[in-house]
Amino acid sequence: MDKLIPKLQQLTQNLWWTWKPEVRTIFRDLDLNLYHKVHQNPMSLLKQIEPAELDQRAADVDIPARADRAMRQLHEYLTPVTTWGLTHAGAMRSRPVAYFCMEFGIHESLPIYSGGLGILAGDHLKSASDLGVPLVGVGLLYRQGYTSQLLDANLWQQDVVEPFDIADLPLVQAVDRHGEPVQVSVELPGRKVAASVMEVQVGRVRLILLDTRVKPNSPEDASLAARLYGGDQRMRIQQELLLGVGGARALRALGISASVFHLNEGHSAFALLERARYRIQEDGMDPHQALQEVASTSVFTTHTPVDAGHDRFPAELAAEHLMPLAEAMKLPLEEILGLGRVNPDDHGSPFLPTVLALKLSRRANGVSALHGVVSRKMWNHLWPGPVEAVPIGHVTNGVHLPTWLATEMNHLYEEHLGVAYQCSLTRPDMWTKIQDVSSAEIWETKQVLKARMMRFIRKRAADMRERLGLPEIIPAPLDPEALTIGFARRFVPYKRPDLLFSDLDRLDRLVNDPGRPVNLIFAGRAHPADNAGKGLIQKVVRITEDPRFRHRILFVENYNIHVGRVLYQGIDAWLNNPQRPLEACGTSGMKVVLNGGLHISVRDGWWAEAYDGENGFAIGTGEVHADQAIQDERDAEELFRVLEDEVVPMYYENRNSAGVPRCWVDQIKRSIRTLAWRFNADRMVQDYVEHLYLPAAIGSSCQMPPP
Repeated sequence: MDKLIPKLQQLTQNLWWTWKPEVRTIFRDLDLNLYHKVHQNPMSLLKQIEPAELDQRAADVDIPARADRAMRQLHEYLTPVTTWGLTHAGAMRSRPVAYFCMEFGIHESLPIYSGGLGILAGDHLKSASDLGVPLVGVGLLYRQGYTSQLLDANLWQQDVVEPFDIADLPLVQAVDRHGEPVQVSVELPGRKVAASVMEVQVGRVRLILLDTRVKPNSPEDASLAARLYGGDQRMRIQQELLLGVGGARALRALGISASVFHLNEGHSAFALLERARYRIQEDGMDPHQALQEVASTSVFTTHTPVDAGHDRFPAELAAEHLMPLAEAMKLPLEEILGLGRVNPDDHGSPFLPTVLALKLSRRANGVSALHGVVSRKMWNHLWPGPVEAVPIGHVTNGVHLPTWLATEMNHLYEEHLGVAYQCSLTRPDMWTKIQDVSSAEIWETKQVLKARMMRFIRKRAADMRERLGLPEIIPAPLDPEALTIGFARRFVPYKRPDLLFSDLDRLDRLVNDPGRPVNLIFAGRAHPADNAGKGLIQKVVRITEDPRFRHRILFVENYNIHVGRVLYQGIDAWLNNPQRPLEACGTSGMKVVLNGGLHISVRDGWWAEAYDGENGFAIGTGEVHADQAIQDERDAEELFRVLEDEVVPMYYENRNSAGVPRCWVDQIKRSIRTLAWRFNADRMVQDYVEHLYLPAAIGSSCQMPPP
């Protein structure tokens, strides 16, 4: 066993294991309780497990042979003969795409993400790795991570900071071509802030993370990147300068000459100014020519359909922080500030990084077809004229199938679609084979996943109640045989998590129908500064204490990647009822579909282009009333109608002798057949490569046309 620990440690050094269930199982089988205690972090597990116990368990469950097999698979993965990227994106091999994002959700053990933006960025990196697309991620290393969610005695969300031990992460100090540790600095008002450059391997992709806890930084500057989305506007603009300017400098220090800068949201927009500054200072380019060149090789993705959701920095704050860049670019400060203003001549107006990114990127996109429409309308004033001519297209998001797919569903797909089906995820013809799968097999697989989910959430709920001193619920909540609907996402008013609570008497009749009961599971968190969102959580949890709902509705505390994965895999149906058109995309429902669940949603985000009338359920027609209060009433009524007249009857009726609901499973098959090939991250990354990255890599001046 002397060689086993080094081999297992080597496996943990590449986050490839996070989307390989057979590798994760190696660590789970060593000590399941410890594995969950350390947040599914195998590096922590190997440090804490007792040597005698490791030797015994390794022998009992054949760990050495499994580790050898995993090492061979990893080597083959990292040294492929060919990949999609080698065939289709070979022109970028020597000059990869630099993908900037404020957060990356790779795995729960690396808590440098808060929600959907980070999860999407993590899935983007993983699919780029699987496809062999030359890409490097750039972000910040938050030593305090995000926050954990705990409810207090008043059922109010408390945001608990839980710093992680950097030694328990597969991070390494990045070095230059001489083997020297790389450190960069960024000019901030009155001083320079240094950042060490760390990196982690995500399959074939490098993720570069900047860490400010280095000398000679002051304690204040060392904590600049301590926490994701922490602090006031001054800290926010400094974090964004660190990400954009520092990130671009880190790439150069590592010898990475990126052909394309892809900015995932406006937080990293300052990277474009730094890129232009370098060309001006080092290559003697004319400042305006440099800005044009940067624009022709940059891609910007916007995720925010709400005007108030975009950063706005006061004019004086922006001027104070952008003066060094303006001087280095040999341009008047007001001209630089004007690039981030809706009206460049309005000198007192706020500076918007999103506007800067739009003006300095020839290619911009929303994240669904409808979001592309919304974005063109939102930013029409930057390009006066017909809204259809606004140069913002769309690439609809997708999810990384291996990350979110249950092992049991993967086995089902391998048996019926072919063992190599994951190499052909974007082929519609492959997914048609799901029609030939036995309905009983799909149903039985879902029951296994549902039972696992029930055990997990009941324990989580019981632990929360015990901590809060609430009485135990007897018998255990949620009928395992009942239709179970999930709602889990960021809690914010426009997502309307309380829509079903508009009529509690009607909800009582729905969930407590003795012949056709319904379970509801809620999970999610609010931004630490969002009291309205926290109030919605409190409202939901208080309703779970109503005697009418105590056995039918549960709230699961501390929503994260792990909790989401369990829910996506086990739920029968997924509910999404935002105010249209405020959901840019919404990828959670895609994960549910891949795991054999059905989607119930307002025709917003991805569902507006995905729903065909028979592959899930739609709330409303997509038409919106001018008065939001009236629209809320309409949507609540329609939601109840869809549940009462469509969802519940389909789940309970027309069952065969084995208890399989034939129409329900038929709809599951259609859902998988029509949606899986379109809404996966491989298709998303391929779209970016073909429509955005490759044209940008050669500096083409053509715009991505709106659809």
